[in-house]
Amino acid sequence: MTYLVTGATGFIGGRLARRLLAAGHRVRVLARRPPAAAPLEAAGARVFRGDLTRPETLRPAMEGVDGVFHVAAWYAVGVPAAAAEPTNVQGTRHVLDTALALGVPKVVYTSTIAVYGDTRGRLVDESYFYDGRRLGWASAYDRTKWTAHYEVARPLAEAGLPLVTVLPGLVYGPGDRSPIGDLLRRLVCGRALAVPAETVYCWSHVDDVAQAHWLAMARGHPGEEYIVAGEPRSLVAVLRQARRWIGSSSRILPLPNAALRLLSRLVRPFDAWLPPVYTSEGLRAAAASYTADHAKARAELGYAPRPLREGLPPTLEALRDETRCATG
Repeated sequence: MTYLVTGATGFIGGRLARRLLAAGHRVRVLARRPPAAAPLEAAGARVFRGDLTRPETLRPAMEGVDGVFHVAAWYAVGVPAAAAEPTNVQGTRHVLDTALALGVPKVVYTSTIAVYGDTRGRLVDESYFYDGRRLGWASAYDRTKWTAHYEVARPLAEAGLPLVTVLPGLVYGPGDRSPIGDLLRRLVCGRALAVPAETVYCWSHVDDVAQAHWLAMARGHPGEEYIVAGEPRSLVAVLRQARRWIGSSSRILPLPNAALRLLSRLVRPFDAWLPPVYTSEGLRAAAASYTADHAKARAELGYAPRPLREGLPPTLEALRDETRCATG
């Protein structure tokens, strides 16, 4: 089978592309900068130059495929978000519109449980709806992924696109360059960590999330959405356990979430001069919990994420191997 993967130079998409290649499938990769996809090309993927914001560049990569995995997204917190809307909303529209026009047999779209907003630790399921337009969002990422999910992907599925949507939670693993990956690197290096006391995430290893994408393609029902998150654990609890597993001397300083929300409003006038994590958006996002129940994906797809006790220790070892810790 032949599959197109967008976002294959990223964390989840790269794992997915390699998994497909290892299974003997033909893989096409869409890349704005083809040299960035050179390792995948060396592994057997066919690289197409393309840009989600330029729909005319998508068709050559998509013609004749058996399926499309649209994984690519803009993700950042506390930084200028000019690229968020063109990539996450319009880019998704361009990919899905092209797939519909070409009659692609099946499409898997990577959404996020962030579309459910700050759940405050409640385990919601696929039937839950967060009214972001009335209640607001923690970040530009949350806002644009919500818009793509509810105002692009769902309407196109209703229009006949054979679309399966997967919604990961917090994704961790070796090679993670997200804020959580940076936090784990700081822990590995023994740095003091000031973190929100009540924030809860659903933790999934990147390889399990990549496998969930394949399961969605192979077994998912068009028009359905599947939460592919992991076990819910507070950030503080995970960091404390990780510290024991890795033997780190890192001090963990829990900060009240209510204080972070208040501070986020107070620092807004100074955002332009603050590091991303300390901006109003950075603090607001840090105080948000994202939790959801993956029971449907377990029952219908066979999704079985590994527990943290199996996935996090080797991740910490890998991060320690790839991290140069400053001394002194």
